[in-house]
Amino acid sequence: MTPSTDTWSLYGETFHSRLLLGTSRYPSPDILAKAVELSQPAMLTASLRRESAHAQASPVFWKLLKQAQIPVLPNTAGCHTIDEVFTTAQMAREVFETDWIKLELIGDDYSLQPDTLNLPLAADKLLRQGFKVLPYCTEDLVLCQRLVDIGCQAVMPWAAPIGTGKGPLNPYAMQMLRERIQVPLIVDAGLGLPSHACTVMEWGYDAVLLNTAVALATDPAQMALAFAQAVSAGRKAFLSGTMPAHESAQPSTPTLGTPFWHHA
Repeated sequence: MTPSTDTWSLYGETFHSRLLLGTSRYPSPDILAKAVELSQPAMLTASLRRESAHAQASPVFWKLLKQAQIPVLPNTAGCHTIDEVFTTAQMAREVFETDWIKLELIGDDYSLQPDTLNLPLAADKLLRQGFKVLPYCTEDLVLCQRLVDIGCQAVMPWAAPIGTGKGPLNPYAMQMLRERIQVPLIVDAGLGLPSHACTVMEWGYDAVLLNTAVALATDPAQMALAFAQAVSAGRKAFLSGTMPAHESAQPSTPTLGTPFWHHA
């Protein structure tokens, strides 16, 4: 498949890119704009709270979003209660003029781990209000299945805690999750290298969302391009069907029929 034909869908909308890009912590708006231009992400995430806190930079940020002509995915970053989530989502719907929302409900300030107990309740409340909910969660199979059962048409498990860049810490659980969950899975948080993104795409994940790994690189624009290429490579490998792993060496050239002197 070519990039133009290998599309995927979320809540009835079709996307060509399998990379979602965050918009915070870049050295400058110009560098962010260049990263977006080179990587051509499917969506750009934006935090209403963060932009409200940096009001002076907001006009430049809004101009960048408008010029990029890429769908915006607001998030509920920094929310610790269901009420905070709901209020922030409603404000984001009005400000960004979209029903899309990345649901973040933080349960632990140190690891920024999602509140797994209340996350389904928050997602259910938003879904009932017509939001297109993309919940940020852990790789817990039961939690992800619960989110799907209440109506989430995609889930966003982490590979590792936000901002650590450690890559997939629990490959077994993440691969099981891909085998069992039948909706799009977007890896959100913990990826630090393009090879990490390539790996999860080889496992069959549908997309990745990046921010810190790109924004804090020495050259964010080129790193965004590297991640975009890695995502594409991993997807192509998954579609091509990777060879099975073996415990012992397997000759690439059969020995049967080779001349005797080859074994001398």
